[in-house]
Amino acid sequence: MPKEKEKTKKQEKKQLRINIIVYLVLRFLVIICIVEQSLKGNWHGVALCFLTLILFTLPTIASKTFKVKLPTTLEIIVYLFIFAAEILGEIQNFYGIFKHWDTMLHTLNGFLSAAVGFSLIDILNRTERFHIKMTPVFVALVAFCFSMTIGVAWEFFEFAADRYLGLDMQKDRIVEQISSTKLNPEDKNEPVIINNINKTEIYSDNSQKITTVEGGYLDIGINDTMKDLVVNFIGAVIFSILGFLYIKDRDEYQFIERFLPVLKKFKEE
Repeated sequence: MPKEKEKTKKQEKKQLRINIIVYLVLRFLVIICIVEQSLKGNWHGVALCFLTLILFTLPTIASKTFKVKLPTTLEIIVYLFIFAAEILGEIQNFYGIFKHWDTMLHTLNGFLSAAVGFSLIDILNRTERFHIKMTPVFVALVAFCFSMTIGVAWEFFEFAADRYLGLDMQKDRIVEQISSTKLNPEDKNEPVIINNINKTEIYSDNSQKITTVEGGYLDIGINDTMKDLVVNFIGAVIFSILGFLYIKDRDEYQFIERFLPVLKKFKEE
């Protein structure tokens, strides 16, 4: 037993070193980005960099506030997720350069949110003061619902930012086909389908042409929102299944613990 404890402590120290190295490297890269954006006069980019530095402190704040232990794997993924979304995605325009960058992040968000929701219920399930014991299926279902709630709330935030702050977080898309009842000449509740749209011309109130959208019709965020929710769903389902299997056999699926925050008293035990 003493040898096992000593081995565990060595592993934890090694993981802590890796965690610190990743944190410092990413923080250093963000500081470089601040200098770069300042020289370019891009103050919006500078603000995003400072926001990223603030978000980097969230794992530590959550750990101290809620007295939970975040596994090294989960904490590193959170740091990389924040860096990938804010610095690479927004400032370096990876959302535009790499077609599936946003899809990857939303899938990961669904997975991680389900892990957090799963942990909350699993902690209650293992607490003596909580007398209701939930079945593995119910815990997995709650984890799934928690993840989807987070995903929907984020889409609400994106819509509000686009609507009231003039941003494009929903990332508009060009489509070649539309189907709408608004185009029905007789005002019937029957959609008119237009295929093979090759361009859209946009005019102002005084009939002055503003711009031409080449390649089709400009979809205002609907496709992006639904795609984000679908991949969030996929990520949530994947973790919910793994979480269910973990409760059924914690030894066989012990690797799941790399993504699960736990109460520090459980960790000590």
